[in-house]
Amino acid sequence: MVRTADPAARPGDVVNVYDKMGRFFGRGMYSPKSQIVLRMLSHDDRPIDDAFWQLAVAQAVAFRQTLNLDAVTDAYRLVHAEGDGLSGLILERYADCLVMEVFSLGIYQRAAMLMRAAAEAMGPPTSLDRPDRASPTWRTIIRADEAIERIEGFRVRADEREMTGKVTIREHGIRYRVDASGGQKTGFFCDQRDNRKRLATLCKDATVLDGCCYTAGFGLAAMVLGGAKEVTSVDIDEGALAIAKENVNLNNTRISLVHSDMFNYLRQMLAINRQFDVVILDPPKLATSRTLVDEALRKYHDLNSLGMKMVRPGGILLTCSCSGLISRDMFMQTVQRARPMGRNLQLFEYTGAAADHPVMMSCPESAYLKAAWFRVL
Repeated sequence: MVRTADPAARPGDVVNVYDKMGRFFGRGMYSPKSQIVLRMLSHDDRPIDDAFWQLAVAQAVAFRQTLNLDAVTDAYRLVHAEGDGLSGLILERYADCLVMEVFSLGIYQRAAMLMRAAAEAMGPPTSLDRPDRASPTWRTIIRADEAIERIEGFRVRADEREMTGKVTIREHGIRYRVDASGGQKTGFFCDQRDNRKRLATLCKDATVLDGCCYTAGFGLAAMVLGGAKEVTSVDIDEGALAIAKENVNLNNTRISLVHSDMFNYLRQMLAINRQFDVVILDPPKLATSRTLVDEALRKYHDLNSLGMKMVRPGGILLTCSCSGLISRDMFMQTVQRARPMGRNLQLFEYTGAAADHPVMMSCPESAYLKAAWFRVL
């Protein structure tokens, strides 16, 4: 949609934007090699200077403070990209660590300033166990996907992206290890916080299958908060399962951890007629580009078809999609078509990401997480 650009505009610059009639439209970050050439920051003539960025970060942090998240966790999202008017920036708090995920050159060029702004807005980090004991400074990590770095034309330095050791966080009384340097995304999925707690209410004395478990967030909630009788957590990522094992030990509980491709595991369970009272399907993003949407929908269909067969009649299925390119309607239609012959689905709840992942209504695509709750009859 960009017709022309001033040759003086450099990658990462904040530029004035004009519509096709030549009228001033606003200001945004320019990245000519990116899939997103222009990321709008304002639709007025306010200057995009350090004060602009610092205020935007401070306002995002202040909103999280109104949510009173510190009462239940020390892990939450501070800046949610377009949801906070800061396209290309994800920033999360894990205990005494601030983790930034960068999606654009312009954000990376300003990363140090943005991190300082977040630290200042947060104040000194405090312990959930000992609120009176504050660490002197925040530890910081900057991360970016290699594909994003290649497309956008930057490279996060080793000293920015690495941190010795893991972070230990708390959520609803459960302790989790977070590999903020090497784990998926920024190391933990804060977006499922409320869904983990909700799931626990459905697991009393239940047998639970936690599919695509990552570090066993749902499985631990089912066992520790929900009083499940038995939990099996399955993932193909050996590194994630190693952290899941640490999490199980941290919470002095017992969960069966299985290293397997989820499709293969479900077929194996089908072969021995195994069923569960509660099944969670929370796969990683399957549609990473528009060209992969059809393939992703086929995978969601197959995964849910197999997963439904694992649920005993009258049991619970929580099925999720974090693919922003797949809409709620597309996902729900795919799940409905996956229904096995002779079974029926009773939808009783539909949820998304926790409140620290707000959605700007001018960018509905950022409502990426879909969580559908069914009884399988």
